Amino acid sequence: MSRRPVNPSRRFGDSGGGLFSSSKSRSSPVLSVGLIIVGGLFLIAYVYKGSGGFGSRLESVSRVEGDYLCTGEVQRAIPLLQKAYGDSLHKVLHVGPDTCFVISKFLKEEETEAWGIEPYDIEDADGNCKALIHKGIVRMADIKFPLPYRPKSFSLVIVSDALDYLSPRYLNKTLPDLARVATEGIVIFTGFPDNQKAKVADVSKFGRAAKMRSSSWWMRYFLQINLEENEVASKKFAQASTKSAYVPKCQIFHLNSLH
Repeated sequence: MSRRPVNPSRRFGDSGGGLFSSSKSRSSPVLSVGLIIVGGLFLIAYVYKGSGGFGSRLESVSRVEGDYLCTGEVQRAIPLLQKAYGDSLHKVLHVGPDTCFVISKFLKEEETEAWGIEPYDIEDADGNCKALIHKGIVRMADIKFPLPYRPKSFSLVIVSDALDYLSPRYLNKTLPDLARVATEGIVIFTGFPDNQKAKVADVSKFGRAAKMRSSSWWMRYFLQINLEENEVASKKFAQASTKSAYVPKCQIFHLNSLH
């Protein structure tokens, strides 16, 4: 809500018994000017915050890049994924928290269809997210159970900030199921072991604290469940990253789907 700015000259005038004046003495002009400037800065900050300035922007950034670090990383990596996968990026499924943000980004790309799975409760969904849910583009589903899609429903499945909260017991079921619904492969965005910020988890929401695993742990695990690295996509992604000076904040794995 906008408010009319107060005219400082009416409050701090030189005559008429202003706030810092009296009939016997007059305050220093320097002090009066300083108070006017300070008051003006406070007023500007108040009005700007109320109009959705600093506060709303910082809250939006924090939600995507703070709580869900790798989900924000997916959005940064979309141009590189396009170079690595080309036409294979035409039908995408994203799995992870705040999937509405990611899906909205993908839907802005030409010749790209996108769907999302939100594995956790959506507490503060905005109008855009509610519309995506209403249309069936975004679904809420527990990824510890089979996904509500037929085999090979999507060309590419992208997962972020979801596998870190699963124990190996559930990973054994979830990862093969993700591979089941993909034709070209899976891209996994997961936290680094030394990423302390990403380790802070709301256990009441996610069910357990995040377990940040090393790349060597993941590679051994992929071999254990017969998921192979997509070497062609990995190489193209690495080349595109080098050309654009892209430095990921998360570990990124490119895997082939099950055939």
